[in-house]
Amino acid sequence: MQNSNQDLVVSRPSTAWGSLLVLIGFVLIGMAVGNILAVAVLALLFSSQQESVTVILNHLITNPAQVPNGWNALMILQGTVHFFSYLLPSLLFWLYIERKPVSDISPTKNPPAIIWALAFMLVLVFIPVNSLFIEMNASMKLPEALSGLERWMRHKEDQLSVMTEFITNYKSFSQLLIALFVVTLLPALGEEALFRGVLQTKIQRLTGNGHLAIWVSAAIFSAIHFQFYGFLPRMLLGALFGYLFYWTGNFWVAVLAHFVNNGFVLVMMYLRNLGIIKIDIEETKSMPILLIALSFFMSMAILRFIRQVNVSRQGTVQREQDFKI
Repeated sequence: MQNSNQDLVVSRPSTAWGSLLVLIGFVLIGMAVGNILAVAVLALLFSSQQESVTVILNHLITNPAQVPNGWNALMILQGTVHFFSYLLPSLLFWLYIERKPVSDISPTKNPPAIIWALAFMLVLVFIPVNSLFIEMNASMKLPEALSGLERWMRHKEDQLSVMTEFITNYKSFSQLLIALFVVTLLPALGEEALFRGVLQTKIQRLTGNGHLAIWVSAAIFSAIHFQFYGFLPRMLLGALFGYLFYWTGNFWVAVLAHFVNNGFVLVMMYLRNLGIIKIDIEETKSMPILLIALSFFMSMAILRFIRQVNVSRQGTVQREQDFKI
């Protein structure tokens, strides 16, 4: 009997690690399918006798302004690839590997209204703190021995910067709405489903350590974007979303925070394009130190309050269950 129990204990971690490998497989297959479908759609809508889809894709990556209707092409490319790389694999994994309904991704169904308001506020309050890490990361220098790697990383960063600048260089309200859907809503749903709903949950079950699960998921979340000079600030945001999910138990609170973060940047850039404001939200220079300090203490206070509300709420639910028993 003792040997059977030991076998059971050993098999559970093995099963957990195996399911993580399945998740990686789902993501890789999703990326491949998403890219193939995106290429097919671009070939159907944008290729011509003068330019093949290969040429169009190369221009979209290096200089999207050269492609007629390049903005629409990039939106189609990003939206298709993102849906098949993040959201669909997460849903398939949760439904057919975990064998659970989608509703179970949120253990806590109805957080108090104050939690939603604080999650919204937290993302905005955290901006000055993150500006410090944006500046630190952007000025990163590698040792001379790694100069080749640094040149490659800078080249990738420059490519992504060109695409980002092109995508956000719009003055049409309809383009803003499309960008909010493709660049904000889809990532908020897909990335939170994969990195918080599935990956963080699996790592927490595997290790029994919620904090480790949050930071490992946040690091993978940042690394998969391949923006090396934005790794630290993106990892911190991932951890912020992770703690919101961990302490509220609600997937949609993390989605809201992710949506607000991306959406705020898009709206600010839209207003700057219209000349309504002069603030450059993409500035890599850190904000004044006093503002950063205030931002840090306010962020910690909000997170602590959210945690206390959750602990208090769990205690109330437990007392109600005990009373029913």
